[in-house]
Amino acid sequence: MSNFILGLDIGTTSVKAVLIETGSRTVAASRALPTTADVTDDNGIKAKEQDTGRIVDAVNRCIDLLPGDKLQQVCSIGVSGQMHGVLFWKAKSGCDWSNGDFFTAGDTSQLITWQDGRCSGDFLSSLPKPDSHLSVSTGFGCATIFWYMKHRPEFLEDFTVAGTIQDYVVSMLCGLDGCVMTPQNAASWGFFNTSTDQWNKNILKGVGFPLHLLPHCVPSGGVAGHTRSAWHGIPAATPVGAALGDFQCSVYSCMSARTDAVLNISTSAQLTFAMPADFRPPDCPQPASSISYVPYFDDSYLAVAASLNGGNVLATFVETLTSWMKELGAELSDSGLYEKLIHCALKQETSDLTVSPTILGERHNPLGLGQVTNISPSDLSLGHVVRALCRGVLGNITSMMPAECLQQAGVSRIVGSGSALARNEVLRQEVEKAFPLQVVYGQNADSAVGVAIVLCDRL
Repeated sequence: MSNFILGLDIGTTSVKAVLIETGSRTVAASRALPTTADVTDDNGIKAKEQDTGRIVDAVNRCIDLLPGDKLQQVCSIGVSGQMHGVLFWKAKSGCDWSNGDFFTAGDTSQLITWQDGRCSGDFLSSLPKPDSHLSVSTGFGCATIFWYMKHRPEFLEDFTVAGTIQDYVVSMLCGLDGCVMTPQNAASWGFFNTSTDQWNKNILKGVGFPLHLLPHCVPSGGVAGHTRSAWHGIPAATPVGAALGDFQCSVYSCMSARTDAVLNISTSAQLTFAMPADFRPPDCPQPASSISYVPYFDDSYLAVAASLNGGNVLATFVETLTSWMKELGAELSDSGLYEKLIHCALKQETSDLTVSPTILGERHNPLGLGQVTNISPSDLSLGHVVRALCRGVLGNITSMMPAECLQQAGVSRIVGSGSALARNEVLRQEVEKAFPLQVVYGQNADSAVGVAIVLCDRL
């Protein structure tokens, strides 16, 4: 009888669950659902939060859609999810198993996501300098905790544990009293030294940081615990891997050779390649650098240009046009409008219009917002604008990690993936213009698949 590994990814807008057959390493079943968990910010602090209960509900509903007979044969569970963000909960009461096989969110905060903007540049500059090669940005877990220390210290008193949303799910499945976290997620929080795999406890203690909220670090690819109860037919005592970063898992799912670079354009955009095995990152942060080095597996690193501006830029453009049309008394769905815009851009092979699409800034340049230049009457058609916008998304990525950088690193081809690339032929055309390398598609980056394969490789 076949055994299966359950891979679960908890993304910014959706959750996905897959069952990987351990022998063939193929996907036997797959389901995905939107979380619809965003919470409106009414406080004027640029908060980006999500409802934890809705996320857990989406996880339960997604797992419940998988074949029951295969769930009973699950021999291991892997969980990945959106990085940087932070969730707070109370040990022992952070979940409820009274509803049969389903755990539900208990005493938890809302998830403060990686998109959170409450930590201004001035606030970040007031924080102590980390002992790490990675800078600290708004939306990072430790930065958010510092913000609560200053603005709402009473909030932190209500909780005893903190972690990412994927750490929370692992903790609840295993019934852990605390939180375990891999270097992949710890590095995304800030104030974590990836060379020693240690939090900057002395630095943080010196400024009164609540050290008890820092998770215990365990190796990426290791086991966090075992399911405390049966879950959707998955037996109790099933091993659960310590939660991994969705970015690393997406890369793992499609980087078939060390000479590959992976370009993923979904909500945001990332371009990455593997560093040599003996690579060690710099000793201190380089906040002005557009390339960062994130922990991967087995003490290795990925070089990554992580842009905040990807498919979300195109989505914002579509939403803006839809809003304008509604004001003018004409309505069209976002999906219908998107397809029409792509059709217009396909007819327009070139454009002198220049769009810098960094409407959300970038972590290495948060004040560098979007611009449109070289405007002339002949370049104002929808075809010109959409073509220039797609070219701008690629231009921003290549400005962060130039093609020459890839070639010098020995990269021989680019694996293109992500929902925005999959549905947008104009973007794919611009990818092939931007890089003098072979570009392949079809090996779509999938964090749920990646986290399952990680565990499969370690059986």
